[in-house]
Amino acid sequence: MTKKINPYLQIHEQDNVLVALTDLTANTVIYFQDKVFELKENIPSKHKIFFNDMNTGDDVYMYGVVVGKVTSDIKSGMLMTTTNTVHAAEPYAYRTVKYEWKQPDIAAFKDRTFLGYHRSDGKVGTANYWLFIPTVFCENRNLDVIKEALHHSLGYAVTGKYLQYAKLLAESIDKKEDILNIDFQVPDNVSKRVFPNIDGIKFLNHQGGCGGTRQDANSLSKLLAAYADHPNVAGITLLSLGCQHLQLAQLQEDIKQRNPNFNKPIFAFEQQQSNSEESLIKEAILQTFVGLINVNNIHRAPAPLSKLVLGVKCGGSDGFSGISANPAVGVAADLLVALGGTVLLAEFPELCGAEQNLIDRCVSEAIAKKFIHLMQTYDAQAHAVGSGFHMNPSPGNIKDGLITDAIKSTGAAKKGGNSPVTDVLDYTEPTTIPGLNLVCTPGNDVEATTGKAAAGATLILFTTGLGTPTGNPICPVIKVATNSSLALRMPDLIDIDTGSIITLEKTVEQMGEEILDFCIKVASGIIIPKAVQLGQDDFIPWKRGVSL
Repeated sequence: MTKKINPYLQIHEQDNVLVALTDLTANTVIYFQDKVFELKENIPSKHKIFFNDMNTGDDVYMYGVVVGKVTSDIKSGMLMTTTNTVHAAEPYAYRTVKYEWKQPDIAAFKDRTFLGYHRSDGKVGTANYWLFIPTVFCENRNLDVIKEALHHSLGYAVTGKYLQYAKLLAESIDKKEDILNIDFQVPDNVSKRVFPNIDGIKFLNHQGGCGGTRQDANSLSKLLAAYADHPNVAGITLLSLGCQHLQLAQLQEDIKQRNPNFNKPIFAFEQQQSNSEESLIKEAILQTFVGLINVNNIHRAPAPLSKLVLGVKCGGSDGFSGISANPAVGVAADLLVALGGTVLLAEFPELCGAEQNLIDRCVSEAIAKKFIHLMQTYDAQAHAVGSGFHMNPSPGNIKDGLITDAIKSTGAAKKGGNSPVTDVLDYTEPTTIPGLNLVCTPGNDVEATTGKAAAGATLILFTTGLGTPTGNPICPVIKVATNSSLALRMPDLIDIDTGSIITLEKTVEQMGEEILDFCIKVASGIIIPKAVQLGQDDFIPWKRGVSL
């Protein structure tokens, strides 16, 4: 049976453009409200159609807000493009508004729990990782050596099947066989773990710690301290060279400042104090084994959903992101907030155009003004180097219908749902107040997910319309497709398909409930998301330069 798809959609009653939900051809007659007009050109799926005649300089509305201005006279039935529309957004400011939020029905979830790892500070992790942290990039090579040794010997390697595949190819070449005509079956990567209660051993390779500014080293130290203190981390091994800007003592002090009662096992090694590189690596492996034996005794136990901290992120966005996946994630976010949990909405360059709505939802003037300050400071830094938030959309975004940053951003903000904003966090600040928190990070996928985990996210919902292979070393990342064609094309990458919203088979509310249910199963270790299975352990610290 062919799925029924409406040909177009007006998202908000104030909008003066329609979104094409399927490919439409020129001369197609459009019947919308009291208007009848022909399409002047082919309109690809996900792109926008002007349904009014417009004059140069007129505002373009989507999601009920200004998202651009037309740069030439427009006729109804024309396609929105980067040549006839430029970014624009309404000014924003703090104002006294009494925001009222109608909480969703949580009856289906109010008695649910998840199986998590309980830490001594009261936080609950969704995973149990051992973490290797270098204080400086000079130790990355040593981490790589240790990673290869531990991952293969302890059953955490995701490259085993590819090693076997490469070995088969090498053997075929030795036999003078034509490898292009040999049908190899790549074996499944199944290996038994030595420590069944440890979900992985993770490595935070980075390019910092020395050679940059002292401010960069200080920011990196706070970021690494946040990862060490994360509820998904059970123990840490630190590797240092010795002479770098970021000293072991500073990192250890930042850990204690973040959590004065920090009591996880932590082992530190400094190469310039060791007898040899070999002795350093052997001792680090030996002591880590001692720690692994101890933390393997930690088991999952029931925890209320209020202990979940959910980061929401989008990457490789398309013209359906703000219609299907992002609003559905927003429903899941509102459900979790109503249950007493925490949601982290970041990517400040992708809140451009949605600022006033978020400001009006802030629970206090101080929180609203902190958000305004962080947004304006960030935007000013971008403009100071000849850039700006308006330059955020990528070629892939534009190709799939996100013509201006405000279109992309107002759709992206839907991931945060509609609950009040209870706190605003600068980069590396920890979340302490339940509810919706705004976290200052770039829009860059890896920098943003890195920052969300630092703020305390124990799960991340990552929506994508184009397919993005982004994960995080310590925070399970769940990929949510905006359209079914992507989910079918990349099943090894996508966990959840929200394309049924576009085809009207499910409502946004139904999909949001399914997403929260999926999150509970991931948090309990029942489902392992694709990003974790693929070893997508992406980690990029933000140096606080201009990154969009």
